[in-house]
Amino acid sequence: MRIAAIDQGTTSTRVLLLRADGGLDPLLSLPHAQTYPAPGHVEQDGEELLANVRRCLDAAGADVVGLANQGESCLAWDARDGRPVSPVISWQDDRTADVTAGLERDGAGPLVMARAGLPLDPYFSASKLGWILRHVPAAATLAAQGRLRLGTTDAFFRDRLTGRCETDIATASRTSLMNLDTGAWDPDLCALFGVPMACLPRIGPTSGELGPLPGGALLAASIVDQQAALYGHGCRRPGAAKVTFGTGAFVQCLTGALVRPARPGPLPTVAWQKAGEPVTHALDGGVYAAASAVNWARGLGLFDDHETISAFAAPPAIDRGLIFVPALAGLGCPHWQRAVRGAWLGLGLDHGKADLMQALLEGVALRTAEVLDAMRAVHALDGAVSVDGGLARNAYFVDFLSEVAGQDLHLPAETEQTAMGLALMAAEACGLEPLPPGAGRLIRVGQRRNRDRLDRFAAARQALSDMAAAQDNGRVPPSS
Repeated sequence: MRIAAIDQGTTSTRVLLLRADGGLDPLLSLPHAQTYPAPGHVEQDGEELLANVRRCLDAAGADVVGLANQGESCLAWDARDGRPVSPVISWQDDRTADVTAGLERDGAGPLVMARAGLPLDPYFSASKLGWILRHVPAAATLAAQGRLRLGTTDAFFRDRLTGRCETDIATASRTSLMNLDTGAWDPDLCALFGVPMACLPRIGPTSGELGPLPGGALLAASIVDQQAALYGHGCRRPGAAKVTFGTGAFVQCLTGALVRPARPGPLPTVAWQKAGEPVTHALDGGVYAAASAVNWARGLGLFDDHETISAFAAPPAIDRGLIFVPALAGLGCPHWQRAVRGAWLGLGLDHGKADLMQALLEGVALRTAEVLDAMRAVHALDGAVSVDGGLARNAYFVDFLSEVAGQDLHLPAETEQTAMGLALMAAEACGLEPLPPGAGRLIRVGQRRNRDRLDRFAAARQALSDMAAAQDNGRVPPSS
């Protein structure tokens, strides 16, 4: 049986085949455009994304397929012909920051946290879907005619490819519209964000018989990318955790049962639900800028080749007074402060490109350590944290992360953990038990944890938070 995993990500769509020995063979990778039509706006073309998914399906020639999606990215389309009537609004987009801030001032935060387990933040899909109805005339027209569909990108793909307008419970848990206790769309949350429930897809499991695909393959797994990666890392027991370093850094810890933090920090989420089985839960926390910060710096000419930033002759930049806070798109978990922006602090005439890059890598590691600390405060971590993604291949970065986090790290032999999770889920849904991937290697904490570095970083981060608050002092954001 030929099993394929299609990872529809933030910057590309990739397809990989599961080998008999438990490894993966990459077949095709297709980039897609991202546009920035206004400050804070990040958009993609739904038809381009779908065309790339179709090309990956054709290239795979598979019997069984797993499909990962970007999570919070969403759009609107016509129920009659599947035609998008809005762009895909990316998870990175913060155009609705004024909306979520207004809801916060109106006291809606506790309701959203109690029902969806999420803070009021434009990162999540709900405010974006409401924005589409208010600002895209075609969407409002279709809604009045009973022909509008709203949802995350997976529901759009599945509607067009299988004829079933459905999403999975893990992806739905990232919208701020699903009640975590019931696993269903919540009428009060939908009304709060101005999203008609009738326009949303049906919520189903993350794996099982999810519909036929063009060419005769079965869609057997469909899930948000980070939960797929959690499964790919082999996290099956409460406390098992992973970090995926992609565009952002995404930390997840399996909890099994639903764990609700007392206040917004790490967020409760659905990990997965196999057909006919109970829901498995996790804690989730994200750093908005990881590889995107590195790529941004490369675009500025701070380095040419990734090998040049995998080792540094100088001591850690933070020990020399140079700190980078990677809040290029705001601060995510556990601070949830979108208005904060990144900066190097402590710059001197003696600093060069290598110093700036060393501080940048350290800043991403320190922010990740903050998320891990926040997660430990809610649920104990069990064993080494498994890490993947481009930054996980940077020797300086992973060594520094292990030290500042005070945490052993596991680097899997297979680097494509989202695809691995998809392939494993799809195979198991068809009754197969594929061989597990290779063991990988372990990075042990080399010395006692240096809390002073975290304290200095926290002071720098707080200085930027205070600056953002001062700039916003006296401003009243618009309500729509």
